[in-house]
Amino acid sequence: MSTTILALAEHRNGKLREVSFETLTAGRQLANETDGELHVGVISGDVDRFGEQLAREGVDAVHTVDHGKMFNHDIYRQATTALIDELAPSYVLAPESINGFDYLPAVAEDQSMPLVTDAIDFTVGPDGLTVTRTFYADKVEGTVSVEAERAVVTIRTGEWPTTDAEADDPSRVPVNSFDPDIDTAAVQSTVKGLEQIESSGVDITEADVVVSVGRGIQEKENLEIVYELADELGAPVAASRPIIESGWLPADRQIGRTGKFVAPDVYIAVGISGAVQHTTGIKGSETIVAINNDPSAPIFDVADYGVVDDLFDVVPALTQRLAH
Repeated sequence: MSTTILALAEHRNGKLREVSFETLTAGRQLANETDGELHVGVISGDVDRFGEQLAREGVDAVHTVDHGKMFNHDIYRQATTALIDELAPSYVLAPESINGFDYLPAVAEDQSMPLVTDAIDFTVGPDGLTVTRTFYADKVEGTVSVEAERAVVTIRTGEWPTTDAEADDPSRVPVNSFDPDIDTAAVQSTVKGLEQIESSGVDITEADVVVSVGRGIQEKENLEIVYELADELGAPVAASRPIIESGWLPADRQIGRTGKFVAPDVYIAVGISGAVQHTTGIKGSETIVAINNDPSAPIFDVADYGVVDDLFDVVPALTQRLAH
């Protein structure tokens, strides 16, 4: 009997999130190692469009659940549990995300499946699944051996590059509409709507280039030179936690363990010391450039390129060079 891998896709503002495609990358790896099939499930109020899109992603089957456009813990828990009952997958893969944190532990409990979070790699051997992840705020990398025959695993953003895997003939990929029995009496909350917090409308997790700023900028008025650099690069401005807590940038621009994880082609850290709580959120970046006047700043330990100098000299000079 073939092994089934079930990958769960996420969406936001009517679009599949990039981390969904990273989860499919992880799913393909696991399907190849187990000689199994990769199935993908999506819960949405726009299942037709998402179903067609996912069918083009080199999967063996798509399962859609039509249950509203907005996330609801109780509905996602029941629908996902029912889908697992239906498909009996050996492994369930999902993005490491705010929504996942909310409902996946309950799903794992419902299914009596172990839950391993924040996977950056895994292998399958005679003794089962071995998941690689980090511990102690990313200071140590280790493995978790899963002795159970089934498991739920969440995938760290930025560690699984998306590929151009496409189905030879998407029309031959079955897109199945799954209609689980939802116990409405057990749905204890109702999402009436979502309110967008102050934002420029740019999702920093989707950007190719990110310019990020830390305490080295000293004063809010000095952010102007960072914005000018970002404008030349066509990049959003993000920040470390102290900048957000000072109210200088909106909360959706925070990068790090208590903020967002990003994986741009280029990440420029301006005046950021590089505490592990911040660097955890940028490990998926292709190239990291650090500008800091302290040669012992931890940011240089993870940077590919570093400039040890006064940011108030370097940033305007870099902006001027880019402009010409």
